[in-house]
Amino acid sequence: FIKLRAYIKAKGAEISEENSEGGLHVDLAQIIEACDVCLKDDDKEVESVMNSIVSLLLILETEKQETLIESLCEKLVKSREGERPSLRMQLLSNLFHGMDETAPVRYTVYCSLIKVATTCNAIAFIPTDLDQVRKWITDWNLNTEKKHTLLRLVYEALVECKKSEAAAKVMVELLGSYTEDNASQARVDAHRCIVRALKDPNTFLLDHLLALKPVRFLEGELLHDLLTIFVSAKLAAYVKFYQSNKDFIDSLGLNHEQNMAKMCLLTFMGMAVEFKEISFGTMQQELQLEEDQVEAFVIDAVRTKMVYCKIDQTQRKVIVSHSTHRTFGKQQWQQLYDSLSSWKGNLATVKTSLQTLSPSA
Repeated sequence: FIKLRAYIKAKGAEISEENSEGGLHVDLAQIIEACDVCLKDDDKEVESVMNSIVSLLLILETEKQETLIESLCEKLVKSREGERPSLRMQLLSNLFHGMDETAPVRYTVYCSLIKVATTCNAIAFIPTDLDQVRKWITDWNLNTEKKHTLLRLVYEALVECKKSEAAAKVMVELLGSYTEDNASQARVDAHRCIVRALKDPNTFLLDHLLALKPVRFLEGELLHDLLTIFVSAKLAAYVKFYQSNKDFIDSLGLNHEQNMAKMCLLTFMGMAVEFKEISFGTMQQELQLEEDQVEAFVIDAVRTKMVYCKIDQTQRKVIVSHSTHRTFGKQQWQQLYDSLSSWKGNLATVKTSLQTLSPSA
C-alpha cells in the first residue's frame, strides 16, 4: 500500500504515504478516493496501478466490497476529455468478470460499464444479449427499480450505437415488466418506445405494443390514437389525423413524409392479405399514388420482404403470393390452425396412398 500511496501522491493526490491503522479496508477506501488523478495521465504505470487496486478489491471480504466497488465505479464513470475511456472500460470489465456471477454488486459494475462504453461508442464490446441480461436480473435478485434502471440503460446504449432492433426488444422487455399497479409510472418509457417504433424505417409490425400495460395506460391520448392507426388503419386515416394534429406530429420529432411512406406500405400489406390481385387503379386510390409511381412503389415494398408479389404490366395489376399480417390475433391463429390441419390431413392421405402401394411403407 505504501508504494500505491506514494505513486498516487506523486500524481498530485492529497493522501498520506503511510498506511492507515484501520487495515486493508480503510487503506483501499483512501486509495480509491484519491485514484482518479491517475486517469488524467498517459503514464504506462497507471494501468498497472489501477489493476492492482481492482485485484485488492477482489480479495476483500464480500461484506466489505460493496461500498468500495460503488466508490471505484463512480470514479471510473466520471467522463472527462482525455481520461482514457478504454482503460476505464478494461478496469470495469476486469472487476465485473473477477467477481462471483451471482454477486448483487455486479449490477453496479455492469451499469458503470455500459455508461463508459456509451461515451466512447464501444457498446459492441459489452454483453447486451437480452437473454443474458434477464439471467443477470435473476442472479442478482434485483428489485423493480434496479431492474428498470438496468433495462433502460441497455436500451439507451443500444439506441446510441444504432442497434434499433435490439433496442426495441429491450424496451418491450422493460414495458412488459410493469404491472397494473405501476404502469402509470412508465409514461416516459412508453412514449419513447412508441415514437422510436414509429420513427424506425425498418419496423412495420406494431400490434404487440398495444398489449403492453404502460401503453394501454395511454388510451385516449393522441399518441395512442396515432399508434393504433399504424397498427391497423389505412393511409387515409393517417392523413386525416395529420391534418388535425400537424403540430403534435412535429412535436414528436416524426417526419410526415416518412410516416406517409410507412403507412403506404402498411396499407398495401393489409390489401395484399385480403386480395390476391390488386389493380393499379385501386392502388392509386388507396395509396394516393400517381399512375407512374405504382411500379416503383411495388418494387420498394417487395424489398422490405413484408410482401411478395409481381407486376402484371399487361393487365395493369399486382399479383400477390404472400403478405405479412399487420396484426396477429384470434382470426390469424384460426387461419394458421386451419392451414396446419389441412396439411396434416394431406400428409395422412399421402401416407395412406403409400401404404396401399407398398404395405411395408
